[in-house]
Amino acid sequence: MTTLHHTGFVVEDLDRSVRFYTEGLGLERYNRVLSDNPGISGVVGHENASLDIALLVGVDGHTLEIIQYMNPVGEPSDPDAQRKRARFGAAHLCFVVQDIGATYSKLLELGGTKLNPPVGVFEGLSACYLQDPDGNWLELIEDEAHKRQPFTIRQNLGIPVTPEK
Repeated sequence: MTTLHHTGFVVEDLDRSVRFYTEGLGLERYNRVLSDNPGISGVVGHENASLDIALLVGVDGHTLEIIQYMNPVGEPSDPDAQRKRARFGAAHLCFVVQDIGATYSKLLELGGTKLNPPVGVFEGLSACYLQDPDGNWLELIEDEAHKRQPFTIRQNLGIPVTPEK
């Protein structure tokens, strides 16, 4: 069996991104860890890698892993390429929200960049695109069918939780 485990975004400022996703979208902070062991260097392909990682989880159980590279220090994307929705390799993460207008406004206040305001796609479904403070593309959907029958799932992430310091 194959299933989704998590989605990962590289960010410039982990604290800013945790605030963006927890306060703006209501994701729950699951864990935060500094990972600098030889195994992580092998995974990311950088010798002596050091990553500050936060795991955030939604009510559907999907996890968003946000990563700040400490070594090597992260670098910004080419802004011209980063803003193009129709380029090969462009990706986005979609969130179902209860109030798309309020969520959209809150995310812009927290440093998001708008592409378009929420629009009706068809009866009962509104959507919009925007970027997080680091240029990662997000889609918001407000779906009347989901509002009538919401769900909550928690998966076993298989990742040990590190106590807060």
